[in-house]
Amino acid sequence: MKKKLYIINGPNLNLLGKREPEKYGNTSLDTVKSICQDECDKNGLDLNFFQSNLEGELIGEIHKAINDGCGILINAGALTHTSIGILDALNMFNGPKIEIHITNVYARESFRHKSYISPVVNGVIAGLGVNSYLLAIDAVNKLLRDLQK
Repeated sequence: MKKKLYIINGPNLNLLGKREPEKYGNTSLDTVKSICQDECDKNGLDLNFFQSNLEGELIGEIHKAINDGCGILINAGALTHTSIGILDALNMFNGPKIEIHITNVYARESFRHKSYISPVVNGVIAGLGVNSYLLAIDAVNKLLRDLQK
């Protein structure tokens, strides 16, 4: 049975490719999902790719991962900087967790410099565009291999 990797995307990421392409690029979220699916297939992972503009739905998806996920990649969007609920949910998940940002949040507005979820994740990948997702999949794979040793 394949291990299930949860990739969770927050508010406004459904408009990826249309929203501020000068910051976020022209790649749609559907294309990101396809790229991630290919990478998961190569690595023997079952992909659960999810996006919502609603905080409670993101928390619900994290709760699902607690039951059957091997890892979580999360791009919580603006909720990264405001959500204690997402922090608490991620804190309950025992597997590898990677926080993703398409842009370099530290080169942007100062309110984006604070992440509520960073304290409970294994690592943060930011500023590398949609390649951040592929790098995060690779990082989770390495963390999973280390756990098996």
